[in-house]
Amino acid sequence: MTHATARSVLVTGGNRGIGLAIARRFAAAGDRVAVTYRGTEPPASEGFLAVRCDVRDGQQVDQAFKEAEEAHGPVTVLVANAGATQDRLLVRMTEEDFTSVIDTNLTGAFRVARRAVRGMLTAGHGRIVLLSSTAALHGAPGQTNYAAAKAGLIGFARSLTQELGPRDITCNVVAPGLTRTDMSQSLTEDQRRKLLATTPAGRLGHPDEVADAVAFLAGAGYVRGAVIPVDGGAGLGH
Repeated sequence: MTHATARSVLVTGGNRGIGLAIARRFAAAGDRVAVTYRGTEPPASEGFLAVRCDVRDGQQVDQAFKEAEEAHGPVTVLVANAGATQDRLLVRMTEEDFTSVIDTNLTGAFRVARRAVRGMLTAGHGRIVLLSSTAALHGAPGQTNYAAAKAGLIGFARSLTQELGPRDITCNVVAPGLTRTDMSQSLTEDQRRKLLATTPAGRLGHPDEVADAVAFLAGAGYVRGAVIPVDGGAGLGH
């Protein structure tokens, strides 16, 4: 879908995997896209504005927005995708393992959303999409930190939806299931087999399929505080 007027879009963690697929989707629609990265830069051939930013640092977040605004105008579409894992069973998990994942996945989303909302309130329009996970809905062994952070995004989005009220600023959540990314490639064959056995689609998702849901929410004005699972049916009943 293309838009009559190009939008200023910021995708955190848009240098690879799901984030890169999302950034490509917006660029294909004619939007002006900025992506943040912490390690590896996105491919130069993509033509995105690439901004180094650790979402755990409020000053870096503010600088990333300033660079995006100077190049593309006020950000009216924010996709909070930057995330991290530190998987361990709870009895072996350190406090640092827990808090670092919370700081990136949950507090990081808070930092970028808070910064984005300022400009959106001035513009009178905005779309915020938070990337959660089906782990938030049904849990995952070894991921108490990750699941807690991703579940927190749901409460955050729904509370923000109520704060924003009738303004034309929406906040929604996409919860991917097992998707073909670097994270899923680290699973053993046995782990992958067991997960696919409980997935009606019988296959891994593709990052482009997650991007489909994000693009929909970025254009939907009457969908607010929603959680859309993109998991091949694995979360049925949750």
